Amino acid sequence: MNDGPVRSKRADARRNEKTLLDAAAAIFVEAGVDAPVRDIAARAGVGVGTIYRHFPTRADLIIAVYRHQVEACAEAGPELLVSSESPYAALGQWIDLFVDFLVTKHGLAGVLQSDQAGFDTLHAYFLDRLVPVCTQLLDAAAEAGEIRSDLQALGLMRGVGNLCIGADSDPRYDARQLVRILIAGLRR
Repeated sequence: MNDGPVRSKRADARRNEKTLLDAAAAIFVEAGVDAPVRDIAARAGVGVGTIYRHFPTRADLIIAVYRHQVEACAEAGPELLVSSESPYAALGQWIDLFVDFLVTKHGLAGVLQSDQAGFDTLHAYFLDRLVPVCTQLLDAAAEAGEIRSDLQALGLMRGVGNLCIGADSDPRYDARQLVRILIAGLRR
């Protein structure tokens, strides 16, 4: 029996799902989690039925986007430390990704209102995956002498999160600008 085609199909399926999740995340950032599925399908270059085959409900899609973005943020931290001009630059770039994630995350709470246990599980997953990455970035920037050394990842992440809250209700609110001011204030 030849496993080649099966593996190829699985790789294609993973790629297709990633394309769908990337498209949905971008649309959610631009238009919120209530954006029409047809907009997501158009961005992904697929039919609406394809989305519903992968994600039968909007909640399924939103949760999958949430997990996908957590993983993207978690994987980006170490990659940015290697590819950026400095640990501080890596931290700033990672925080930009985190802001995009938070804008999407705000809509998740409304979707999961009736499922507190599900929301708690996702929040624990978020903390388990992202606090260590933020800690790694902060430690690297502090060791390089670029920022203060008394910062805690969870506190910074909460501060960024609080600055992002107004973004989902006021299109004039520029959370990214306020977050940049916060990150600039970390410098020594």
